Amino acid sequence: MTIHEGKPLNNRETRIFAIANQKGGVGKTTTTINLATALAAIRQKVLIIDLDPQGNASTGLGIRREDRECNSYHVLIGEAEVGDAVQATEIPGLSIMPSGVDLSGAEIELVNLERREYRLKETLRDGGGEYDYVLIDCPPALGLLTINALVAAQAVLVPLQCEFYALEGLSQLVNTIERVKAGFNPGLELQGIVLTMHDQRNNLSGLVADDVRQHFGDKVYKTMIPRNVRVSEAPSHGRPVIIYDLNCPGSRAYLSLAGEVIHRERRRAA
Repeated sequence: MTIHEGKPLNNRETRIFAIANQKGGVGKTTTTINLATALAAIRQKVLIIDLDPQGNASTGLGIRREDRECNSYHVLIGEAEVGDAVQATEIPGLSIMPSGVDLSGAEIELVNLERREYRLKETLRDGGGEYDYVLIDCPPALGLLTINALVAAQAVLVPLQCEFYALEGLSQLVNTIERVKAGFNPGLELQGIVLTMHDQRNNLSGLVADDVRQHFGDKVYKTMIPRNVRVSEAPSHGRPVIIYDLNCPGSRAYLSLAGEVIHRERRRAA
């Protein structure tokens, strides 16, 4: 994948998003999978990079563990090219670079490698293939894997659960983004914050949503992802919820989110 920062690539500009939040269980992987699927549905060519050692994005797209012998770990440490690790999914236009168990040790191995923060950025720049969007599913931590994603990305999309401690964790992530921007990636921006697991019957969800919007204004997407049992069921079937049940509230929300992302990107490029 040849990626030029902010420049067209054969009339196609590749946009790289890190989907990040150091808190676990906020809907990060679910957002990555379903946003990617929604973008692919409108004929965007999309690559997911599973950078989480748990490999949930890979599982959620039906990639069996025995089919992940070449994965994001091997690309990061320089043992494989991007094209060697990328696999097609059953969704037209959507590919994935899966995670593997080896990735759990990458944090330690990366410490001793040269330009350790730039490993993902450089391998993407030197690889092969063309995509409209690359979505990097980050682990729930602010270690070297997430730093690699933030250095490689042009923008960060933050899934934020509608719960009491949401803003406390978000401030830490925003500080990390600012440090990466200052030290490694001056073009990095916060693309948006998506509120997840919203329960309109719960007053706390509404209070948290209002609080986040007060602090971050129009950086918060209008679309909120509801708590929905079909969203929870879909990964066990190895499918995004948009494929599993197109008409459920969760699917409709992710399609709406994709529309907002596209709108923001067009406005940025104008």
